[in-house]
Amino acid sequence: MITADHLIKTFIRNEKRNKKREINAVDGVSLRVDAGEIVGILGPNGAGKTTLLRMMSKLMRPTSGTVSIQIKQMQVSDDIEAKRHIGYLSNNTKLYGRLSARELLQMLGVLYGLSEQETAKRIEVISEILSMDSFLDNRIEKLSTGQTQRASIARCLVHDPEVYIFDEPTLGLDIISSASIIDFMKRERERGKTVLYSTHYMEEAEYLCDRIVMIHQGRIIREGTPAGLKEQMGKESLRDVFAELINMEGMPDEH
Repeated sequence: MITADHLIKTFIRNEKRNKKREINAVDGVSLRVDAGEIVGILGPNGAGKTTLLRMMSKLMRPTSGTVSIQIKQMQVSDDIEAKRHIGYLSNNTKLYGRLSARELLQMLGVLYGLSEQETAKRIEVISEILSMDSFLDNRIEKLSTGQTQRASIARCLVHDPEVYIFDEPTLGLDIISSASIIDFMKRERERGKTVLYSTHYMEEAEYLCDRIVMIHQGRIIREGTPAGLKEQMGKESLRDVFAELINMEGMPDEH
């Protein structure tokens, strides 16, 4: 389980005539994602989705508020230890192009303190899950976009984390690659993993997520199940719900 309690992240923006203004990219967000649950984070560009996910993955310190992780009813208080239980995927992750996917995973296995035998076993499992056998030993710089994304996801799986935080994992991928990733996320939910999932694809969110959190200008504006949100708003699709809520709230500021 991962919980955010009143998270705020403030940035300073330089304006004309050397003036500076404080901007809350995330403004008092509280949410909880339980084991065996996929929660989708939806919002327009500039809503604060990536900033929120970076704070929840312990990669960015909040200006105020807290993020806590509980694994098997045990609270993880140390940030370094917490990261060992998180698999974080950014939408702009860069990989070492001259390494093969296998070499990348072997290197990460060492960093996570796994033995050579444990790493080899994890690579075998991951390769099967993500259908990587055909390119596992190819250089990453030679891979297709979909193959590179699967290699990037694979690096999040080496240590078999309890919490996944994925930021736009299927952005720009073909249908087959996207389906492979979505099927993987569903299997991990069945294994009792905690999944926080950001996407711009409404149909994907509606199909995959147990619960949706919509944010706008750094704040949660609505949350619930996909079916519940559609019923509340009297809409046929999550896309229509999203469009109506953003229209009601107004367009985001430039931040």
